[in-house]
Amino acid sequence: MSPERFALCVALAVFVGGAVGLFLQHILPEKFTTGGPRDMIGAVVGLLTLLSALVLGLLIWTAYGVYGGQNMAVQTLAAKVLQLDQALADYGPDATPLRTQVRETLSKTIDEVWGANESDSSFVAKNFSAAVETLRSRDKALAELHPSTDAEKQALAAATSIVDAIGQARFQMSFALSNPVSYPLLLMVVGWAMFLFCGYGLMSKGNPMSIAVGAVGAIAIASAIYLILDLSNPYSGPFRASSAPLEQVLAIMGKE
Repeated sequence: MSPERFALCVALAVFVGGAVGLFLQHILPEKFTTGGPRDMIGAVVGLLTLLSALVLGLLIWTAYGVYGGQNMAVQTLAAKVLQLDQALADYGPDATPLRTQVRETLSKTIDEVWGANESDSSFVAKNFSAAVETLRSRDKALAELHPSTDAEKQALAAATSIVDAIGQARFQMSFALSNPVSYPLLLMVVGWAMFLFCGYGLMSKGNPMSIAVGAVGAIAIASAIYLILDLSNPYSGPFRASSAPLEQVLAIMGKE
């Protein structure tokens, strides 16, 4: 299910929780919603408010960590690719075909990652497979180089080390995107929100203003859930990791 649909379902569920509370407040005898029972309802509502705020804040921070980590990984990857191109340039003309391959692979990676279908459920698996294939092809290409001077040997050693670092960075990026969100935990928080709004309804009067405010609150909860889901998938949706570092490196490599 897409983040948009999941958030919409959350908004409806939380609003229904509030509507149930308003309905119960209307049909229950007054002694169940005033005095001591009202104090108990208020205490439980306060507890659920605290739990929901703490866990939602933690989930948003965790999701932003995934988003920020991917941005940092992209920057690191861009720097390593540029270093690889410079090492191959230092090797000499024999490495020119490999430099061309690196540029073409980088361009293909940008298109595949940032141009991927947002609903593609196999995005992580495809990204991991592409990282493995790229690492193998570059290792093979480097193995075909036969340095004859000390400068070429040093350049080849540097290129080999950088290729390993690039492969490790790609793998870490793929692993970080594997199940970044705990849906059971999200559903638990949504359940708390439903009971919370039900409590609000029990302490409110059923009038248009109560319903409108309940709808605004449900949208607020849904927007928080959407933020968590979207930040946890930083290559789709409005909050995307930037491809600018890789594009800048590709532009620099194309000028040489």
